[in-house]
Amino acid sequence: MTRSSLALAGAALALALAAAPAAAQPDAAGAPPAAATSPRDAAATPARAPRVEVRVEPQGDARPFFEAHLPAPLRERGPRGLLWWQWLAMPVLVVLAMALGSVLGWATRQVLGHLAARTRTTWDDLLLQRIASPLTALWAVGLVTAMLPWLVLPDGAATVVHHLLRAVAFLVVFWGAYRSVGVAFQAMAQAPRTAANPGLAAFLPVGRKISKAAVVAIGLISVLNELGFQVASLLAGLGIGGIAVAFGAQKTVENLFGSVSIGVDQPFRQGDYVNVEGVTGTVESIGMRSTRIRTLDRTLVTIPNGKLSEMRSETFGARDRIRLSLNLGLSYGTTAAQMREVIRRVDALLRAHPKVHPEGIGVRFTALLDSTLNVEVLAWFRTTDWNEFCEIRTEVLLQIMEAVEGAGSSFAFPTRTVQLVSEDGAERARR
Repeated sequence: MTRSSLALAGAALALALAAAPAAAQPDAAGAPPAAATSPRDAAATPARAPRVEVRVEPQGDARPFFEAHLPAPLRERGPRGLLWWQWLAMPVLVVLAMALGSVLGWATRQVLGHLAARTRTTWDDLLLQRIASPLTALWAVGLVTAMLPWLVLPDGAATVVHHLLRAVAFLVVFWGAYRSVGVAFQAMAQAPRTAANPGLAAFLPVGRKISKAAVVAIGLISVLNELGFQVASLLAGLGIGGIAVAFGAQKTVENLFGSVSIGVDQPFRQGDYVNVEGVTGTVESIGMRSTRIRTLDRTLVTIPNGKLSEMRSETFGARDRIRLSLNLGLSYGTTAAQMREVIRRVDALLRAHPKVHPEGIGVRFTALLDSTLNVEVLAWFRTTDWNEFCEIRTEVLLQIMEAVEGAGSSFAFPTRTVQLVSEDGAERARR
């Protein structure tokens, strides 16, 4: 038995002895025993039980078995009331937990990797790859928490260490969540529903940045709360100060809502070729504050999203076809029969081309200009790639030249005919 059990047993025994009836014995002076009292007298004067004091001796703190075998200097008190061996054991414990965490993290990834390999999707494999480091760190935190009782820290130090470990655990969890956000949006970008909905695809870059910012904010609040900061007061102070900051950050807030407007309205997407009020180029990135456009001269134009959401923008990336529009200037030596043959041949070659859309083809004789007979040619190419369009256009223009030459006509160039009349000829013309 322990000392507490023995003390309690002794107290119980003393109470039992005190409650037992005492035998009638003469007192030390030889006086006869007192006469028995009547029941009425007994009821009038109730018996009082003797007071018994119970003392429980405190137990000593349980110490680790190896502490007695350590050198005397390591068993002395150090900073913060901890023994020196406890200070030295803590970094060793962290290193050991990190080593074991790496092994357990590798084993966990192997098990989850076998499960992910059985699925047809690829996002789970990518997710497992992205959260490898957070998973190892989480194992290390769990091992440190499990081995911490071996240090036998005082209550105050143990409480501080537990709060610190919980804060690190929150940090690791939100680190993994931050990396998972990118994988989730990448999987959504590759989904068939996203491919069928260009608007949703345009909103994904902005949504990914907003989600990552939200994860960082929630993680920071959780860590600060675990470390003992008054998060409620901090948020209240930020709310009051946010009103003052908002007046000085109107443009920043405007640009933030402009990015949301661009993501919802989707006037263009990243990678589209656009024309924004004279700025022509490819959209390189759509950020939270501004959008960057790479021009044909390889310069980078940055436009704030607040202004961009109000500007007139023209995007070429939304086209399903690219239009060919040109005017053929034939010489005035072309006869009517030759003109009809040119129109027939050009129309036939356009309709026979596999990359030309059959609807919207037009080859028409439109005007008698100063030095040319104008033939308008309109067609739509079945492509959205500008480089492919240029190749098809070159091929079609060469075929048009062959058709004009085959019809016996030729292309005109700007000419002016000057007729000289002598004075004698002018007199005869007046007569």
